[in-house]
Amino acid sequence: MPKLSIQDLDLKGKRVFMRVDFNVPFVVGTTTISSDKRIRASLPSIKYALEQGAGLVLASHLGRPKGKPVPDMSLAPVAEKLAELLKMPVKFAPDCVGAEVEAMLPNPGEVLLLENLRFHAAEEKNDPAFAQQLAKLGDIYVNDAFGTAHRAHASTVGMIQFMPQAAAGLLMDKELQWLGKAISSPDRPCVALLGGAKVSDKIEVIQNLLKVVDTLLIGGAMAYTFFKAQGRPIGKSLVENDKLDLARELMAAAGDKLKLPVDTIVTAEFKASAPSEAVTAIPDDKEGVDIGPATIALYEGILKSAKTVIWNGPMGVFEMPPWDTGTVSLAKAVAESGAVSVVGGGDSEKAIKSAGVADKITHISTGGGASLEFLSGVELPGVAALTNK
Repeated sequence: MPKLSIQDLDLKGKRVFMRVDFNVPFVVGTTTISSDKRIRASLPSIKYALEQGAGLVLASHLGRPKGKPVPDMSLAPVAEKLAELLKMPVKFAPDCVGAEVEAMLPNPGEVLLLENLRFHAAEEKNDPAFAQQLAKLGDIYVNDAFGTAHRAHASTVGMIQFMPQAAAGLLMDKELQWLGKAISSPDRPCVALLGGAKVSDKIEVIQNLLKVVDTLLIGGAMAYTFFKAQGRPIGKSLVENDKLDLARELMAAAGDKLKLPVDTIVTAEFKASAPSEAVTAIPDDKEGVDIGPATIALYEGILKSAKTVIWNGPMGVFEMPPWDTGTVSLAKAVAESGAVSVVGGGDSEKAIKSAGVADKITHISTGGGASLEFLSGVELPGVAALTNK
C-alpha cells in the first residue's frame, strides 16, 4: 500500500516533527564528524518543509547510550554541522521531551534539533507515555529515517497514534519506491548478487529473492557453506557447519536459479601481502578470500543482460586488495549493464564507492539492516505505521 508522502501534505504554518537519521560517525575521541553523509541525505526533506512554510522539530538517535545521557553521544555537534549545511541557525534542545523543550518550539521557517532520543530508555521500549510527550512537539509527523524503519521505537512507531497524519519524507519515499519496485515488479531479467560472510545473515533474503529474481549469484564467504553442503573441499575457509542442511534445502528449492562461484582466490596466510592464486578446488591448507577470474567472467556475462540488479554484500575480503578484484569488477559490470540497480547499504555501498561507480547506480540504500529486512519481505514497523495514501 503506497504511503502518504510529505509532498501530499499542506505544511504552511504547521510544526512538523521529522524523524531523521543523524547517527553519524565521529573521529575517535573528538566531536568532529567524520562523515556527514546521513545529514546531507536528509537535507531535501528539511529544505522542502521549510520552503512550504513549516517550523521543523528534528529528532534522531546517536550511538547506543543505553537509556541514559552520555556526553560523547550528544547531537550538539550535529546541530552545528546542520546549521553550516543549511546556511541558517539551528536551535539545539538540551533534551528531547519536557517543558524546557516545549518552550523552544520553532516558528515557521525555524529549525530545532532535539537531543539524542536514546538518552531515554523509553525510546527503545516504545513507551506510550514517552511517545505521547514526543507527539506534543508537532502537528504533523514525517519519517525520513529509513535506516531505523525496522525498529519499533517511540519515535518511529509509538508516537504516530497520537498524530493526525504520518507521512514519508523524500528520502524514505525514494527508498520505498526503488526497493519496492525491485522486489515487487522488477524489469526482467532480474538478477540478485549476494555476498558477505554468513548464510545465516541472509537466509530470509535468499528465500524471498528466489521468489522474485531470475538468477541469484552468490559470492563472499557464504559461498563456502554452499560448497561444503555439496561435498566440495573448502580448506580452511570460513564455514557455518550448522547451516549445511539449510544450504542444501536452498539449493534444491532454487534449482538453476542459484549460481555459485566456479573458481576461488585462495591464500595460505590471511594478510594483505600474502601470495594468492585462483583454484577450482580449495586445498586443505588454504582459505578462500575472493571469487576467481572465471567466476567474474561468468557473473559479468549474466549481469550484462540484466534489466534489474539487486546487490547486497561484497564478493570477497574487499578491504584487503588485491582481494577486492571480484567485488570491484562486478561493481563496474553492474554500472555498465544499464540495468536499474538497487544496492543495500553498508559494505556494498563502500564497494561501489571504491570501484568509483556510485554515480552510475540507480539507488544506494541508506539503511543496511532496514534494506536487508525489506529485501527479506518483512514489513518494516516504521513504514507500516505511516498513513496510507
